[in-house]
Amino acid sequence: MADTDAGLADREAPAPEGRWRRIAREGLWDNNVVFAQLLALCPLLAVTSTATNGLGLGLATLFVMVLAAVLVSTLRGLITDPVRIPVFILLIATLVTVVDLFMEAHLNPLYQALGLFIPLIVTNCAILARAEVFASRHPPAEAAFDGLMMGLGFTAILVVLGGVRELLGAGTLFDQAGLMLGDAFAFLEITVFPDYPGFLLMVLPPGGFIALGFLMAGKRLLDRRREAQTT
Repeated sequence: MADTDAGLADREAPAPEGRWRRIAREGLWDNNVVFAQLLALCPLLAVTSTATNGLGLGLATLFVMVLAAVLVSTLRGLITDPVRIPVFILLIATLVTVVDLFMEAHLNPLYQALGLFIPLIVTNCAILARAEVFASRHPPAEAAFDGLMMGLGFTAILVVLGGVRELLGAGTLFDQAGLMLGDAFAFLEITVFPDYPGFLLMVLPPGGFIALGFLMAGKRLLDRRREAQTT
């Protein structure tokens, strides 16, 4: 019992300043959900035909990831090991239901565009994985920050991939952002190439694979260049 108490006390101790930077760096880049963990690729490739769709799904996933991390961390002392995974899934499903109903009521065009992938956030491996490997072992503040950084890293990839595919496929960026996200986001709509004939391949699923491959290759090159500079 003494060892358990000591371990819990150690986990509850304030994290050193460098640890927050490491959590942020891992979530946004080093251990990015897509680039490093290769998780959540199904929704990534399915909804990123436009940057608007990527932003919408990214924010919904971010919301669920942060709150799930806080709930799992707060309740970790009450959840026993044999039932922890079902309980984690129940908490995530509850949050996804809230997001699903909110988007259906207030962001209906975006809800219709994203379709089945909103409820399927429940099955997003990245959310369950962070609940299991991080939130269940750290205090709420660190768990929330880890969820925020992982969610922002995932959202950034969704937006970048959607932006690349939309730009090459239709010559626009954030098309129909005002219609889907509200008038406050209408300023995001940009026609980069007027009278662009379009490149259908980039809008279709194979275009998602191609664009993601180039983005992952770019990250590998940047990582190797950074490693070469530090050695």
